[in-house]
Amino acid sequence: MRCRICGAPAVINMRQHKLSLCAEHYPPWLIRQTARAIHKYRMFTAEERVLVAVSGGKDSLTLWDVLLKLGYQVDGMYIDLGIDGGFGYSAQSKAKASAFEAAHPGTRLLVVDIVATYGESVLDVAARVQKELRPCAICGLIKRHEMNRMALEGGYSVLATGHNLDDEAASLFGNVLHWQVGYLRRQGPVLPADAEGFARKVKPFCRLYERETAAYALLEGIDYIYEECPFATGATSIQHKETLTQMEHKTPGTKMHFYVNFLRAREEGLLSNVEDDPPALRSCERCGQPTTSERLCRFCRLWARA
Repeated sequence: MRCRICGAPAVINMRQHKLSLCAEHYPPWLIRQTARAIHKYRMFTAEERVLVAVSGGKDSLTLWDVLLKLGYQVDGMYIDLGIDGGFGYSAQSKAKASAFEAAHPGTRLLVVDIVATYGESVLDVAARVQKELRPCAICGLIKRHEMNRMALEGGYSVLATGHNLDDEAASLFGNVLHWQVGYLRRQGPVLPADAEGFARKVKPFCRLYERETAAYALLEGIDYIYEECPFATGATSIQHKETLTQMEHKTPGTKMHFYVNFLRAREEGLLSNVEDDPPALRSCERCGQPTTSERLCRFCRLWARA
């Protein structure tokens, strides 16, 4: 297997693109693909400040690295959820994010310590409300609230996440299986800040496969945490990923076609005849973020029960 550009031994073969590249030419290719996605979906401009949600994993750290190389004004943020899992998962992932910051002068890492700020870890909260919400649902709720808060309070124009094509295709697969129209209407590379109190959210890696971001991280020497969250085992999204990966193996490009064709169909009118009557939003009495509830948002209700 040889590099399409120079003929040197290739380090990655992307069957869906019929393209093999070497260690020299692959990283610039991924950077160009990211720049094209940012431009195509009008995610943000060079004048806007970008906050990257960092988990310590390959996708988010690679995104931080790529955006810096593209010259954007970008910082990272890490949410310490207090997850141990027997090997100090939060501590290790935070260390990876902090090491990246130290190796890249001119950027900074904002850290939210959930235990120090709110008095409990995500697992403590899950133990209290386990009959109502699963730990993963609580984790997602906390992260969405804190990411939005930090972006707004820090004066960032946009919040970027490292969701890759595998993530987006699996999410789309689940939403289609259950025909969750509300989620389908909102799923895409950009979630606009269509109401006061919301930050614009973007996914620059939405058209890159997970193995492609992993290859970039390895080639560029990005040190990331390899372990998945210890509580993610058995998650439905992982099952969806596995199903789609089997299909991808038999027919390269399946994930890309599924996701991109959905975006195209939506632009051409798919779901346009679905009634869209968004609920009225109010400001949470405690945190001030938008909510459909009368007094407290779902996030603040978690802590009000303590």
